[in-house]
Amino acid sequence: MSWTLPRLVMAALRGGAGKTTLSLGVAAAWRKQGRNVVPFKKGPDYIDAAWLSLAAGRPCHNLDTFLQERDRVRVSFFQNALEGEISLIEGNRGLYDGADAQGSHSTAELAKLLRAPVVLVIDAEKITRTAAALVLGCQKLDPEVDLRGVILNRVARLRQEEILRNAIETSCRLPILGAMPRMEDFLFPERHLGLLPPQEHAW
Repeated sequence: MSWTLPRLVMAALRGGAGKTTLSLGVAAAWRKQGRNVVPFKKGPDYIDAAWLSLAAGRPCHNLDTFLQERDRVRVSFFQNALEGEISLIEGNRGLYDGADAQGSHSTAELAKLLRAPVVLVIDAEKITRTAAALVLGCQKLDPEVDLRGVILNRVARLRQEEILRNAIETSCRLPILGAMPRMEDFLFPERHLGLLPPQEHAW
């Protein structure tokens, strides 16, 4: 196994923070740059995987330590990652949310299994400096999780972004890698299972 393969985990504090939308944006941007992106989705979710396949232009692979042995998940990742230039792994739920209080089968555990750096998506709606406390908590809860940066989502205005940047970069020593504005008219349609599948989306 090659631990030098470029890879990145997209995580969040909770579900519904915009992790999937931003993962799609990152995959599409890398693809536009001419990079051969291999997408992965944590867990058995087939809808997010379908969207990631569309954004990356190649099949998305699911990684699930609950349904498969850890070694098998690791082998599956590296076998598929070798087919591309860079791998993007979208987590699910919150970074440390798993099957129990210890976070078994969480996105954090998958990131450690794959020795992959993590970018944390923060839903910035109605929050400023408290976001730094949440990020700091993620850093302190398990220092073995390789948190590398933060992407702010649903930022209301420039002043809020400036406060968030200053608070997080000062308190957490993590860079703000990007900030997405709140866009009320740009919403992926959802239902009880999450996003609508691409084939049901009204293009």
